Amino acid sequence: MANVKRERTLVILKPDAVQRGLIGEVINRIEKTGLKLVALKMIMATEDQLWAHYNKDDAWFLKKGEMTIKEREAVGMSVDKEAIEYGKDIVRALVKFMTCGPIVPMIFEGNQAAGIVKKLVGSTEPLSSDAGTLRGDYTIDSYGLANVDERAVRNLIHCSDPAEDADREIPIWFKPEEILSYRLIAEQILYDVNLDSIKE
Repeated sequence: MANVKRERTLVILKPDAVQRGLIGEVINRIEKTGLKLVALKMIMATEDQLWAHYNKDDAWFLKKGEMTIKEREAVGMSVDKEAIEYGKDIVRALVKFMTCGPIVPMIFEGNQAAGIVKKLVGSTEPLSSDAGTLRGDYTIDSYGLANVDERAVRNLIHCSDPAEDADREIPIWFKPEEILSYRLIAEQILYDVNLDSIKE
């Protein structure tokens, strides 16, 4: 059985989060849950890293491309490509956006780390993210607007979802020696079975 106390999840602050000065706010919100930050850096992503990260197949490209065609037709725009190419354009746009400026990859660790972070971040589309989530509170973009503008949706943050994705994604952005192992005092409150050592 996996060690639930040490589940890891990947968080990437995208160029829009960096440009808007939200790095500290995002880290603050996540750390307040009790999750532990074990790796962090600011980098310029490469195209190869991003294609490996998004890891989509032809079935995904086709499905998303068909959705894009419907959205274009609904607003009276021309359709001049096959569906699969519109699907690939989604990742191409993500790669273009994610390489336009610095990003901040991070790893958080703790019980149900991926689920906790996903709850804080909100749904992928900012328009449908609940108030109180990072995307719901800090951005107003939508899939419809992004598709019409032929660009990536500006949703501030990537987070591993589901949790298993973190195992594949983390090695794309971090070497093993860049991930720290240390103990926070707060972990005693959350994870220790008996708290005899903190009696008055």
